[in-house]
Amino acid sequence: MSLPVATIDKLAFGGNGVCRIDGKVCFVPFSCPGDEVSLRITAQKKSYCTALISELLHASPFRTVPECPIFGACGGCSWQHLRYSVQLEQKKQILAETLWRGARVPATLIDDVVAASNQYGYRNRLQFKVAVRNGSLQIGFFRQGSHQVEDAAGGCPIAAPVINQALNCCRAILQSYPDIESISQLSIDAGDSGLVIAIQHGGVFTAKNRAFFIDRSGDLGPCTGLFLKSDNQPSYEKLWGSAEISYRMNRADTDKMPLELTYAPGGFAQVHQLQNMSMLSVIRRLGAFAPTEQILDLYCGNGNFSLPLASEVASVVGIEGNANSIRAAEHNRELNNVANIQFFCDDVAAGVLRLVDEGRKFDTVLLDPPRSGAGEAVSGIARLQPDKIIYISCDPSTLARDCGLLSRYGYHVVAAVPIDMFPQTYHIESVTLLCKS
Repeated sequence: MSLPVATIDKLAFGGNGVCRIDGKVCFVPFSCPGDEVSLRITAQKKSYCTALISELLHASPFRTVPECPIFGACGGCSWQHLRYSVQLEQKKQILAETLWRGARVPATLIDDVVAASNQYGYRNRLQFKVAVRNGSLQIGFFRQGSHQVEDAAGGCPIAAPVINQALNCCRAILQSYPDIESISQLSIDAGDSGLVIAIQHGGVFTAKNRAFFIDRSGDLGPCTGLFLKSDNQPSYEKLWGSAEISYRMNRADTDKMPLELTYAPGGFAQVHQLQNMSMLSVIRRLGAFAPTEQILDLYCGNGNFSLPLASEVASVVGIEGNANSIRAAEHNRELNNVANIQFFCDDVAAGVLRLVDEGRKFDTVLLDPPRSGAGEAVSGIARLQPDKIIYISCDPSTLARDCGLLSRYGYHVVAAVPIDMFPQTYHIESVTLLCKS
């Protein structure tokens, strides 16, 4: 039986190439637009199918050689085989198509992608999976479609170099750890002034376990802090060193010193610091904030955007449901002597309705929801009747859904700016401005 032959037309969110077989859409992993391929069908659904490349008959000129030796096996990056310019083009196209389908946003309102200056070596936060296979220590990432660890023996090419340096130190130490089969995860966060490691244990850390890591603290190279976490613990336990990771965010007035922001191990922070600052610049440009404005920052985290923007406006209110993040935000407010901002720990949807009931008014609502989107908070945001809504998204489909919902309340997209926070992957970060029509 002959295998179907097709040409890959484009890429889809999720990373797969897209072609058609007998009129049906087919998704093909690790393909590239312009590839001519023979395919082995792996699944048939009612409206689409999936397939693997059986033979690359004619390679697209847009292909390039991946830098990672375990690319294709590791479940992380899926676009290292694509030229970076093609990655950017496809991300813009995916965002444009998704916003058109979900909210009828014209493609002309989608800006070019803000490219990353460093397409490798950019991640300042990584979680490595740990396992023992046939007596050999494996530290890396889950394989595609499985929970089997693919060992990143040479480090991770998209990780900041200092993280790979720390990873090598951890690997050497864990080789002799007597209870190694109980270790499930290793998290490494690199800030501007230090690097913190958190080791997650599947059971309970005993006094002997703790003594092992304390005795070897001098072997952890660039590490400035070490934390342990057992499965039955709600938070990380500091073993030694620094209790926080810090990074800087620029003020609008570049003559002034940047703000120093911190978060604790296990807390959320953007993984690409240079692009985090690029995103703040886009927010400033789209927001065009006046000194008299009042801003509401939803899903505010540790004050990543609230605090840098506070000096440019009259006041800021931040709402975040994670108590650890709010503690970090309050610490950062005090650290940077910011007086015109209030933080509240609350469910975002409930917090917005409380503000509605109090009759509060805001010129701009800034929101950075999780991948699932703003959900139940959308109607409350509309009831606040801000002039502008600036929506930061890491998922085009939930962004499109929420923009569609907001359009029912008279808010329409004015501009959407994709930002390449995650080079070599299909993930798309974006900043979208909606205004009342």
